[in-house]
Amino acid sequence: MSFEKLNLIEPILKALKTEGYTTPTPIQAQAIPLLLNRKDLLGCAQTGTGKTAAFAIPIIQLLTEDKNVNQGKRVIRSLILTPTRELAIQIGESFASYGRNTNLKYKVIFGGVSQHSQVESLRSGIDILIATPGRLLDLMNQKHVNLNTIQFFVLDEADRMLDMGFVHDVKKIISKLPAKRQSLFFSATMPPAIVSLANTILVNPSKVEVTPVSSTANTINQVVYFIDKENKKNLLIDLLKDKKIERVLVFTRTKHGADKVAKDLVKNGIQAQAIHGNKSQNARQNALNNFKSKLTRVLVATDIAARGIDIDELTHVINYELPNIPESYVHRIGRTGRAGASGIAIAFCDAEEKEYLRDIQKLIGKQIPVIDDHAYELKNHTVTKAPQKNQRSTSNRNASPRNLSNGSSHGKNKPRVNTPTKSDTVGSEKTSADRSSNTDSSNTNKPKKKWFGGERRQRRD
Repeated sequence: MSFEKLNLIEPILKALKTEGYTTPTPIQAQAIPLLLNRKDLLGCAQTGTGKTAAFAIPIIQLLTEDKNVNQGKRVIRSLILTPTRELAIQIGESFASYGRNTNLKYKVIFGGVSQHSQVESLRSGIDILIATPGRLLDLMNQKHVNLNTIQFFVLDEADRMLDMGFVHDVKKIISKLPAKRQSLFFSATMPPAIVSLANTILVNPSKVEVTPVSSTANTINQVVYFIDKENKKNLLIDLLKDKKIERVLVFTRTKHGADKVAKDLVKNGIQAQAIHGNKSQNARQNALNNFKSKLTRVLVATDIAARGIDIDELTHVINYELPNIPESYVHRIGRTGRAGASGIAIAFCDAEEKEYLRDIQKLIGKQIPVIDDHAYELKNHTVTKAPQKNQRSTSNRNASPRNLSNGSSHGKNKPRVNTPTKSDTVGSEKTSADRSSNTDSSNTNKPKKKWFGGERRQRRD
């Protein structure tokens, strides 16, 4: 199925074409027609399934087609509530991409920063508001936000809202919404508390349940190199001395990392370009065209920029940095071994990434073969942890670092990496969940209950 068959308006189809998206993901194919028919929706979907586009695209279309729009000052007609600032930014970028050919205006608001620019945007009038609960309630209490005109309400990542202690804030916000509205509810899991919350929001909802991709093509030969972080550059250059590798897609977690890898390769006489969310559309298209035409041998990409990349006869994918969302690995290496062709997926894994590798192998249900015969054997197996804040005992502060070489691990000690990005994919591509102001991948780190504990709750958003 293509997006053209979903009865989308031309401005949206044009935007999707610009982004390079042609095929909707399962949740998009199921949810978009239901939402265009103005049905409430209960979606059970994890990050990486494309759910942001599943609700953003129909909301943009319905708002654009609304013939009863107030011709005066814009009023907030759609509210998207999400638990973290990273996800809010990610969703905002999605609305900007898919609605670029419409006249709609959106604003992202979250805590931890000055509210001045947010208030100014609200005063000038917007159509779509993407917000975190704490800041939204603050601005509502200050009379800067009025929700009386909301036509579309989206509660995203509902289970994370619960984990982070936002459920009461969410209920306060919902109480201010008009009774007549279209509501969308998304959660990765559906425990009783989430089902109960959904029942207070939705009216005769349609249900969509999609699980993330978890299998890799048998035509892809996967291998992993254990290597210290500082030696990754040298190993990549050594591998690229093999002229049989005509084109290779290299993945990093961050925009800065992509730029640095591309710069290092160019310094060593290897044609390379970086592609990520900070690049202009023209620059991204230029890099992609050069790669497709083999003018550039190496394309270094983040997860968000790699969405929609479909290169014929791409034989190699290298994970220079492993993703902290295991589903992202599946989509990354899926750029090769397409249409029955064979492909090679190479992963570099340093000590801090060993737990990511374990998550990936658990997801795909297989052990990735290890290449030991290389010049940069992993020496530093120890990851030093910074002391936790508000520790009751000082004894842990002087504890010796955890040794990762013996395979022992505990989720609460998993290294946190700031890798937020456009969280969801459009088309047949996937992106990692989580994004910060200087990264692409995210979403966000994998949620840990301790991370969502008391200290985090006090900060709200």
